[in-house]
Amino acid sequence: MTVTDFGWEDALHTVRAGRSCANPNVGFQRQLQEFEKHEVHQYRQWLKEEYGESPLRDAEEAKNILGKYKEQGRMEPQHGARRWSSFPALAPLAYDNYTTET
Repeated sequence: MTVTDFGWEDALHTVRAGRSCANPNVGFQRQLQEFEKHEVHQYRQWLKEEYGESPLRDAEEAKNILGKYKEQGRMEPQHGARRWSSFPALAPLAYDNYTTET
């Protein structure tokens, strides 16, 4: 998320393109949402200030991967194939909706 301009969902889809079983738990997905909402812009700025523009083409390659992944998502799944990518995105929950107590 810091190297590309992806939000958490596009970043997750890019990971799933290479590892289809990637399915972070709800707590981690919420952390990614919060990171995107409050911190990712600061980290992106810090990376550019500290290291300058990257000579690597990571962001471009990630965009190509994401485009191919989304295109494949439009195709009909093969019979019997497990489609991890079909899980819907989770709506953000307020922190007071859950507790750490067991």
